[in-house]
Amino acid sequence: MNFILIISLLLISLGSIESTSLEVVTDDDLLNLFKSEKYVVVLFTKKDCEQCDNFENELIHLREDLVDTLNAWVVKAVNSQLVRLYNPNKEPALVFFRHGIPLLYDGPVNDELILHTFTENKEPVVRELSDDNFEHLTQASSGATTGDWFIMFYSTDCVECQRLQARWEAVGAKLRTRMNVARVNKQTTGAVTARRFGVWEVPSFIFFRQGYMYRYNIHKYDVASFASFVTDWFKNARKETVPVPKSPFDDFLQMIVDYLRDNPWIWKIGFGSVGFTILSIFIIISKLKAKKPPVTKKSKKSK
Repeated sequence: MNFILIISLLLISLGSIESTSLEVVTDDDLLNLFKSEKYVVVLFTKKDCEQCDNFENELIHLREDLVDTLNAWVVKAVNSQLVRLYNPNKEPALVFFRHGIPLLYDGPVNDELILHTFTENKEPVVRELSDDNFEHLTQASSGATTGDWFIMFYSTDCVECQRLQARWEAVGAKLRTRMNVARVNKQTTGAVTARRFGVWEVPSFIFFRQGYMYRYNIHKYDVASFASFVTDWFKNARKETVPVPKSPFDDFLQMIVDYLRDNPWIWKIGFGSVGFTILSIFIIISKLKAKKPPVTKKSKKSK
């Protein structure tokens, strides 16, 4: 009888131990969860890290609420190689994935604030803008009737841009009641818009407010610095009037100028003859046409 009692107590104690720690998953497990689950909360942690333990204790208290309100998976990844994609400071990093899109938690270690942040941002906050909808949605050159906009210009082949996604979503969550936060793909669907605003490098950030634009030229890519800029510091930046959308011809000329700037070898060779000049221009036009994104059925119909 005593033996059975001891075994029962051991099982109960083991169950309580399991309930006081988060489930550990591998990087492969995480990638599968991102594909198959709508909501996943991940604590990127490491051994011998007091702050990591503090975050885990708060998440343990929250786990039941997160499951009940979001039906979310709540797990931890120890010494994960994926953490560098979401937080430059590495562990601890608390990231909320919505349909695979990450949101980096940038607040204090507090279970109520964590729950509030996640439940208020169940869907991605950052909007994706393109050449087709930029001016219609932002009204940037007409006086910003849709409010202020803080926009990141990125490209699909930019590693730093990929690492910024979780932080940029955190910026959107922090500022969602004050302004719109969006991004534009300079390389593909937002090439015309990027040329319009003179965006040559990625990532680049521009704050649009009441018909004016302010470039974020600070080499700090943390959530607090972004929020501080649009809250007050932008007043110290150069104030530029928002240019109106370019005509197709002006945009085409800008494409040539950009191509010449990105390919200085053309100038080094020199334009020794009229024939060479014509050949060079023909090459430039061919290259630019090849860079244009394919025309969709929808865009054909609109024409």
